[in-house]
Amino acid sequence: MHCPFCQHVDTKVIDSRASEDGATIRRRRECEACGERFSTLETIELKLPAIIKGDGRREAFDARKLRLSMERALHKRPVSEEQLETAIRSVVHQVRMSGERELPSRRIGDFVMNEMRKLDHVGYVRFASVYRSFEDVADFREEIEKLERDLPAASGQLQLLGADVVPFDKNVDKSRKR
Repeated sequence: MHCPFCQHVDTKVIDSRASEDGATIRRRRECEACGERFSTLETIELKLPAIIKGDGRREAFDARKLRLSMERALHKRPVSEEQLETAIRSVVHQVRMSGERELPSRRIGDFVMNEMRKLDHVGYVRFASVYRSFEDVADFREEIEKLERDLPAASGQLQLLGADVVPFDKNVDKSRKR
């Protein structure tokens, strides 16, 4: 490691500490020539597959784009930063574990859809509307009905209506206001 002060080629490690999440190591270093001290952060660098876009272009996987698209779908939804981070890590892990050198963007979109469905149903529908290019209200209705069919019967809740606890019963009179 070159010294950032005098550019000497040899520095020694004085102290090493792992971060709380174990993803990085902070190393305290000292230059053998000028005696200045500085810190470095060491992270694992794994090569993720290239992404094949819908139009055939190839680009590097970018976790920032993934985060941005998920944040947009979850805007003003009750999802914590920690939950979002966990979902992003899960998608990146699935991409990494695919073992492929190139992945179609559609496959990554499917990974994201699965995670969004676990996080928040409204965010899931928002993401689906962009990912699947909904054309009209019927597309939204179809996706919501599909989601309702797949909801566990034991939950008895429908998150899509925007309330934390709204009973869902197909036998309820539709004309009655809630």
